[in-house]
Amino acid sequence: MSRWFWLAALVVLADQATKWAVVATMQPYSVIELIPNLNLTLAFNEGAAFSFLAGAGGWQRWVFAGFAVLISIALAVWIRRLPPRERLLGASLSLILGGAVGNLIDRVLLGHVIDFIQVYLPFLPWQMFNPWPAFNVADSAISIGVILLLLHILLADDGKRATTRS
Repeated sequence: MSRWFWLAALVVLADQATKWAVVATMQPYSVIELIPNLNLTLAFNEGAAFSFLAGAGGWQRWVFAGFAVLISIALAVWIRRLPPRERLLGASLSLILGGAVGNLIDRVLLGHVIDFIQVYLPFLPWQMFNPWPAFNVADSAISIGVILLLLHILLADDGKRATTRS
């Protein structure tokens, strides 16, 4: 088993543990201010990112679940085939995989994804995303994984340009 699957499993465990801790201790849509601009608020998202298609009538649950399964399989195959030296790529793909599986578990078992982290971004010039839509550990892992993947692409592209110039 690839060492990167352990990182994905850790993301899934952290995601599910935090979600269930929040569900056990908070009422839906109540707010606990942690620090200025950062709250805990229990919310349920039946859609995708930014509640996309949340009110679509229920069919989206299985479409998003199926999409998550396909993406997870593709990521797992990709991770399995990675050479050991591809650390940044392995970490990025594992974070994305763990986040996808964490949200998939919610979607299949509950019909919605549990979100609980709410951030206010006072520096945004527009107020449509203030507060930022609630998210969770899985969403954070996916976001960090995508940033690392983009970094990997930029570094790999830069390395290719350097070798083609010489």
